[in-house]
Amino acid sequence: MKFEFSREELEDIHRKIGSAVKKHRERKGFTQLDLSLEMGNKSVSLVSAAELYANKKRFNIGHLYKISKILNIPMVAFFEEI
Repeated sequence: MKFEFSREELEDIHRKIGSAVKKHRERKGFTQLDLSLEMGNKSVSLVSAAELYANKKRFNIGHLYKISKILNIPMVAFFEEI
């Protein structure tokens, strides 16, 4: 038996994770630029696009790990509202 996942379902999960990152980032007082620089990026493009799931940009596990360490929160915080 093969379980089916709809594209819309997976896209919705990426949107929710991006929204959770934004919520926690703002609560900790970080701008998108602050977070991007702490992650080792030179611009806000990844963070700004992935928070909105714009152009299907999304955070991967490595990004979420870095963000959780920078914001000093557990990684599971990004999945609590899914």
